[in-house]
Amino acid sequence: MFNKKKQIILLIVSLLITVLAFAQDRENDTIQTGVIDVVKPYTPTISDAFKVKETPTLDDTETTTKKEVKYNIFSFPVASTFTPAKGKAAVVDKAKKVKLFDNYATLGVGTYTTILGEVYLNHAIGRDEIFSAYVGHHSSQGDIENVMTDNGFSDSKLNLTYSKNNRDYSWSVLGGFQYQTYNWYGLQQPLFNQTTADGLDVGHNFTNGYVGGDITFEDAIITSGSVFFRRFGDNYGSGENRFKANGTGTINIQDNDVDIEVFTDYLSGNFDKAYDADTEINYGNFQVGVAPTFQLKQDDLTVDLGVKAVYLNDTEASKNKFFIYPNISASYRLVDEVLIAFGTIKGGLIQNSYYDFAQQNPFVSPNLFVAPTDQQYNTSIGLKGKLSNTMSYSVSGHYIAEKNKALFVNNDVTQTSEPYTYGNSFGVTYDDVTTFSIAGELNVDVNRNFTLGIKGEYFAYDVKNEEEAWNLPDIKASLFLDYQITQHWFAGANLYYIGERKDQFNVPSLITPTFGEVTLDSYFDANAHVGYNINDRFSVFAKANNIVGEEYTKWQNTPVQGIQFLAGATYKFDF
Repeated sequence: MFNKKKQIILLIVSLLITVLAFAQDRENDTIQTGVIDVVKPYTPTISDAFKVKETPTLDDTETTTKKEVKYNIFSFPVASTFTPAKGKAAVVDKAKKVKLFDNYATLGVGTYTTILGEVYLNHAIGRDEIFSAYVGHHSSQGDIENVMTDNGFSDSKLNLTYSKNNRDYSWSVLGGFQYQTYNWYGLQQPLFNQTTADGLDVGHNFTNGYVGGDITFEDAIITSGSVFFRRFGDNYGSGENRFKANGTGTINIQDNDVDIEVFTDYLSGNFDKAYDADTEINYGNFQVGVAPTFQLKQDDLTVDLGVKAVYLNDTEASKNKFFIYPNISASYRLVDEVLIAFGTIKGGLIQNSYYDFAQQNPFVSPNLFVAPTDQQYNTSIGLKGKLSNTMSYSVSGHYIAEKNKALFVNNDVTQTSEPYTYGNSFGVTYDDVTTFSIAGELNVDVNRNFTLGIKGEYFAYDVKNEEEAWNLPDIKASLFLDYQITQHWFAGANLYYIGERKDQFNVPSLITPTFGEVTLDSYFDANAHVGYNINDRFSVFAKANNIVGEEYTKWQNTPVQGIQFLAGATYKFDF
């Protein structure tokens, strides 16, 4: 308090002295008007100005706190009379859901006393267990014009399958039996008359029994495996056993996955007698191999690099041989899904068998020489892709080199006591064959109601020892069509074109032996069907085969039936 008073007194004294001095200067002011000499001009500096702070500092020892402002709203409920209209979904035409059934039965009858029947049963035993069975029969009495012997056929089969799905793996077992009957009705003409034909029993049959199974693992090194055993024979004492097993897996080598397939194939069989001698024919071989494959992917390029190594043991000749084949494929997307370039270089040791020959040509004689085919390489290169969302295509070229390729050839006319020695059966000969072909394919899938497929391929052959590539066509073409016309009506068609083939005939028993070549004409086979779905379960259908009516010969001296008609019904059901 004392200091404050002292400051006030000093301030008052200072003011008094300043006032007195100013007054005295006014009285003694002698400055006259005239010339004024400016010694130094006035130059202001920034220090003469000062900036007022936007936020001044308060020296108050105590500052007040702003009082919080509170707002209160007095609300009252208001009754609303607005009622929103209920939403209504737009009307959409929905297709009727198709009812699917697990089982069906079909029966049809037609010309040439043709009978067609099928029954398929599929039953879920438990949540993860399924049992299925298939029974089929197709037969015809033949009645082909200008054929002097019986020419009917029949094919009956039964197949049973049981499958089970577990958490980490799934497996299935199967078994079946097949019985087929045919006739060697293609007697060499015009060498034989009806009297000779009446004395021949040209009927023969094949029996086929098989069992097998497969297993698939989830998230395991071994991904799958399968085994299969077949017993095949005929009514002339021939018999063949075949056992196949294979397994696939994936191993990791330096952070790269390598797929490996290991397989084995054992074949043994015998024929009671040779074609022109009473000696027994025995054959057999054992194959075991491994095929590792490594896949490379980079942007639009995918390459599978692999090899296939096969060891062959000829059990009858006691000979061993080792084969190595390329197993390479690649594809490159040039324009997304529109244009894809692809190529392959592969090979393998093809295990020929009596069963395979009989399924390709049911007129083979029961005394074949069976040996494997060494397919050194099978190369292809081409383009594939989509022309639109509903149309896909493929164009490719192929070059195949095969050693010991099996070719069907007409047997010699020896006229022995056996009914298959009259030029009416076929044997197998082997030769080194190279095949060049160009193929094209077009598929149209507008929707599930309409699908169309067209394929065509041209072949050129080069043989080493034989004069021709016997019974191999120069052109193959086909067309497939399925059309769901309405909810009830459906139709379909398939057409085949097979070009010319070459075969031979040989009559060594005549005084002047005859040998020559035969050119089998190309043929066109058109088939169509139409059907009507009466309801979800019951439908009827009609079929017409070989609509052109041409009695062409698929194999030498064996004309087929002319135009054929068949009508039947199908019933679908659940247990």
